[in-house]
Amino acid sequence: MAANRPDLPSPGFDMVAFARISGSVMTYDWGKLGSSSAVARLASATPPFKPDESKPYAELWMGTHPNAPAVLVESGAALKDVLTPANLSPELHSHYAGDLPFLFKVLSIRKALSIQAHPDKALAKRLFEKSPHLYKDPNHKPEMALALTPFEAFIGFRPLAEIANHLSKYPEFARVVGADVAAAFCAQASLIGASPAPEDVASNKKALRTLFEALMTQEPGVIARELDALVARVAGSTDVLDKLVVRLNSQFPQDVGCFCAMLLNFVTLKPGEAIFLAANEPHAYLSGDCVECMATSDNVVRSGLTPKFKDVETLVSMLTYNYGPADAQVLRGDPWKGLAHSRLYDPPIAEFSVVKIEIGRGDANHVEHNPAIKGPSIAIVTEGSGSISVGANKQAAPAGSIFFIGAGEPATFELGGDAANFVVYRAFCEL
Repeated sequence: MAANRPDLPSPGFDMVAFARISGSVMTYDWGKLGSSSAVARLASATPPFKPDESKPYAELWMGTHPNAPAVLVESGAALKDVLTPANLSPELHSHYAGDLPFLFKVLSIRKALSIQAHPDKALAKRLFEKSPHLYKDPNHKPEMALALTPFEAFIGFRPLAEIANHLSKYPEFARVVGADVAAAFCAQASLIGASPAPEDVASNKKALRTLFEALMTQEPGVIARELDALVARVAGSTDVLDKLVVRLNSQFPQDVGCFCAMLLNFVTLKPGEAIFLAANEPHAYLSGDCVECMATSDNVVRSGLTPKFKDVETLVSMLTYNYGPADAQVLRGDPWKGLAHSRLYDPPIAEFSVVKIEIGRGDANHVEHNPAIKGPSIAIVTEGSGSISVGANKQAAPAGSIFFIGAGEPATFELGGDAANFVVYRAFCEL
């Protein structure tokens, strides 16, 4: 029958090229409370949602993930049910089994998320086969976070010289990893030249792994004793790192993850800056609001700042132990297709890219024409208001409104008449 043909839309639906959709709000403990949360403020654009000022609003999901699928505002149909080869593109529809390959989110963080990493595809497959109760699927989970407000995070290991300095500055840290490990690491760090040879890089990574493993496998009683001593010693300090350790300990008392502040790069992103979190790299989100895009997966390997299961053995073995300064890992977007108001954030993976469209009242031109993209996209308005047009279909786009735009559809973004600005983040995939 025609209804079963894979090249036709699902029964009962016309082909959807452009539609406003409704996301799903997630209330995790670490989310910001009430209307202080960007998640709650943006979700309020779609009735009947109204924030409860006592609830933590952590995430707004925009996609087809079965745990929180988006729906079309007008019809109530699940977004996944109206995806076809036409609005996904035949290539993407075939490659990703008729589904979106990414999940788009807004996050509002009051309390630090766990020290974690995400497995690559090969490791994800092994973990899923071995422990499906812990690792729910065989896919990788690369992520990109784009700051909406000042956004704090850990990302990757610091330069080894910085870590060696912290072993000296924080004797509690040195005692936790042990005198021999600390001394061996500092000796290795002192040998680093401006352009180390490949064999030297391998030795550096080996020393870093030994140090990290010594920290992660230390007895909880030792961690608790030394962390209590450290917090008592630096209480009242104005040093950025001292204050961070004290804050993390207030959220997760006596947790080994607090010592990761000495090992991992600490960044504060400005709005419009981003970080890409590749497979097998340690990271943690600490505070702030961001837009996040990821491959569709739930695989997380945790080791600190969490009451959840810590798979320390897997985390220690999976990391790349790449190291270096934080600034090299901060993305600021690149001009996209010669457009005046659009910047592209394009990580080195196939599942997603993100375009930020920003039009201000003081700009000479208040309209941005995005050419057709060869795959589907989801767009959310994060500031101001305006309109989005696809073909003859023009829809009002206030802050918080979310839209699905089908493959091959040019889209026009126009600043609203009374708005000071119009900021849209648009996640897409094209093969």
